[in-house]
Amino acid sequence: MNASQENLWPAPFASKSLDTTVVVPGSKSLSNRYLILAALGHRPVRLVGLLRSRDTELMMDALRSLGVRCEIDEQVDATVTVVPPSDGRFHGGTKVFCGLAGTVMRFVPGLAMFADGPVDFDGDEQAYARPMKPVLDGLEQLGACIEYHGEEGRLPFTITPPQTVSQRVKPSVVSIDSSGSSQFISGLLLIGSRVPGGLELHHTGEKTPSLPHIRMTVADLQGSGVRANADEHARVWTVQPEAVQLPETVTVEPDLSNAAPFLGAALIAGGTVRVPHWPESTTQPGGLLPGYLEHMGAEINFPVIDGVRYCEVTGDGRVSGLGDFDLTAAGEIAPSLAAILVFADAPTRMLGIGHLRGHETNRLEALVNEITRVGGDARELADGLEIVPVPAANLKPAKMETYADHRMATFAAMLGLSINGIQVKNIATTAKTLPDFANMWTNMLA
Repeated sequence: MNASQENLWPAPFASKSLDTTVVVPGSKSLSNRYLILAALGHRPVRLVGLLRSRDTELMMDALRSLGVRCEIDEQVDATVTVVPPSDGRFHGGTKVFCGLAGTVMRFVPGLAMFADGPVDFDGDEQAYARPMKPVLDGLEQLGACIEYHGEEGRLPFTITPPQTVSQRVKPSVVSIDSSGSSQFISGLLLIGSRVPGGLELHHTGEKTPSLPHIRMTVADLQGSGVRANADEHARVWTVQPEAVQLPETVTVEPDLSNAAPFLGAALIAGGTVRVPHWPESTTQPGGLLPGYLEHMGAEINFPVIDGVRYCEVTGDGRVSGLGDFDLTAAGEIAPSLAAILVFADAPTRMLGIGHLRGHETNRLEALVNEITRVGGDARELADGLEIVPVPAANLKPAKMETYADHRMATFAAMLGLSINGIQVKNIATTAKTLPDFANMWTNMLA
């Protein structure tokens, strides 16, 4: 089979140190939360800087299926106006296609609670392996009827909303185990204010993965005029019953997790990479990235140039291993960190990321497979991943699998910075969150 038949992308090798600025598009996590909250409101919302990628296109198409207008401004890049249904009721008798987008398959089912009829949900075949049951159990506890058309707790399924509107005064109490994904909690919190009497949500698991993502959801609800509170120690969240309404115009922050491959490139290749519009404070887990890179030996600065705040990362080609490192709060950047740690000077055990087995693919297994493929040394742990550095001479080029997972594709590109001859299968899977990744990556090295 030739390269074109295998759809191989030659990952650029870094023949010199970097000195570049990379503009990263809007946050997927914030974009899709804002789209949901705008749809739950009662007047139009203009979203500026919205990420335009497969995941956000799937979200907008899902909302359109439910009767929400998502009007793209062709004159202003990445600007979308969301117009919710005038009567606040979503369309039933329709089908929502989720693709492989976790935020679509776990956030949109809650909207079906307020539809005027049953709503069918389906997605990519690979999405059938992604867990869904906790959020659907929560909706059942709120009165919805779930009919599965395959394996219980997975896509595809049909949601029939409650037949009668409850007149509850006290909040509905829902208990789920969200150990597999923070999105189960977020998906229920986003609709909590529309639940009669509000919502009291209990997480019954021992650990809460990606807690910053749940904090993001709570902050976004508060920014929509909703009283939402968290008792993280008790693992209980409450949302008061009141109208949701985002401001008339909302600007989306850059996706800080998508910045990880670019900023991490400075450690692998050496030199400096800058990302503009870096927020001073953020609810994005990617906001933890500069601190992690600093632990790995990078020099971090936040210069302000012409009123724009940058995150600037400088590396000298040396990478410090992290030992035992708790990554519970920001597991989504684990593949980028893993790529850097292949070239570290000491072993690292990334812990608290067992839930990555339920992402677009089993990311822990995939990372072990691909690190081993290039001659590296990695193994799965019960709750994480261990990477043991090997001599550079032991690392070899290979054709890297991406598993239809955007973060595995960017991981492979990062390895290619220091392993000459890496080829990446299906780099187009990065369109999930970074539609122009291949050009952005090539331009970074130009």
